[in-house]
Amino acid sequence: MSAVVSAAPKTYAAPPAARTAPPLAAERQPLAGGYLPTGSKHSILKAVRIMLVLSVVISVLVNPHALRSWSNFAITYGYTLMYSMGLWLTNGYVVEWLNRRYTWTVQPARRLLLTLTVSLGGSMLVILLMNAVMLLLRGKPVSQLFTREMYWPLMLPLIVTVIISLFNHSRAFFFQWREAAVRAERLEKETAVARLDSLRRQVDPHFLFNSLNALTSLVEENDPPRAVRFIRQLSQVYRYVLDSESQELVPLADELKFAESYLFLQKTRLGDALAVEMEVAPADVAPYFVPPLALQLLLENVIKHNTAFQADPLHLRVTLDAEAGTLTVRNTLRPRRLAPGEVSGLGLKNLAARYAFLTDKPVVAEKQGNEFVVSLPLLVL
Repeated sequence: MSAVVSAAPKTYAAPPAARTAPPLAAERQPLAGGYLPTGSKHSILKAVRIMLVLSVVISVLVNPHALRSWSNFAITYGYTLMYSMGLWLTNGYVVEWLNRRYTWTVQPARRLLLTLTVSLGGSMLVILLMNAVMLLLRGKPVSQLFTREMYWPLMLPLIVTVIISLFNHSRAFFFQWREAAVRAERLEKETAVARLDSLRRQVDPHFLFNSLNALTSLVEENDPPRAVRFIRQLSQVYRYVLDSESQELVPLADELKFAESYLFLQKTRLGDALAVEMEVAPADVAPYFVPPLALQLLLENVIKHNTAFQADPLHLRVTLDAEAGTLTVRNTLRPRRLAPGEVSGLGLKNLAARYAFLTDKPVVAEKQGNEFVVSLPLLVL
C-alpha cells in the first residue's frame, strides 16, 4: 500500500504535557443590571411614568404647603422632576458606562472605587447646578451656594442620591454575578457536550476500522518500521484525546503535534490521494492556546466531506497568521455524497459555540473560489 507523506513532520516545542490552561474569566460583553430604559417604547414610557409619579410624591413630602396653590405646586413639581431626572440619568449612565468597561465580576475593588468617585461626583454636579438655577430664579447670587444656609439643601439630596445609587449599583452587581454564573454553567455544559462529541468521533468504529485496515496492509507488505510507527502514532492520537478531555484549552503546540499524528494515519491510509501542507513556523506557536481537538475537527471534516483520488489529490493546507492571531485550514472543495446518518452539521456549530464563551472573535467558515476555508481564533492567556 502506497503511503508517501508529502511533507516531513515538523517538531514543535510543547509546554509540559500535564499543563492545564486556566479558564478565561474576563467578560467581554456588558451584562444585565443597568436601570436605564432598554430603548423599547414600552420601557421608556414605563420609566417616564415612574419618574412622573415619584416626582409628585417627593414634591408633596418636601413642600406640603405647595398643595395650597396650583402655581406653587407646579413650580415645586417642575423643579423636583428636573432634579430627579438629572440625578436618575446621571447615575443611570454611570452604571451603564461602568458595566461596559469595568464589570463587578472582574475588578470589584476598582469598580467600587470608580462607582463612588464617578457617581458621587456626577450627582454633586447635578445638585449644584439645580440649586444654582433655583438661586438665579430667586434673584440671588450663585456664590450663595457655598454659604452655611445651603449646607442641608445640598447635603440632603446627596444623601438620598447615595442611598438610591447604592441600591442600583448593588442591583447591577447582583445581575452581573448571576449572568456570569449562568454563562459559566452554559460554558461547562457546552464544553462537556463538545468533549463527548469529540471523544465519540475519535473512538468511532469507522476511524478505528480504517486504521486497523491500514495497519494490516503494512503488515502484509512486510514493512515493520512503518507498522511500528503507525502503531505509535495511533497510540498518540488516543492518548491525546484522553489527556485533553478534562481541559478547556490546550497549547497550540500540543494540538499541532496531535494533528501531525492524526494526519500521518490518514496519509498512510489514503497515500498520494491526500496532499498536506503545514505552513506553521515553530516560533509563532508558543504563546497560543486553542480548545482541545479544534484543529482535529477541521481536518476530519476535510477528509470526511471531500473526495480524494490518487490521480487528483485532495489538497489540505494549514497556516498560522501571527499578526491576525488565527489558524487557518483550507482545502480543495470537492463535496462527496454522504449517508444521512453521517451528516449531522453539529461539528462546526459546537466549535463556534465553545469559542463564543471564550472570546468575542468568531470562527470564520466560508467558501473562497474552489476552496473551503475555516479560520480559528488563537487565544492568549
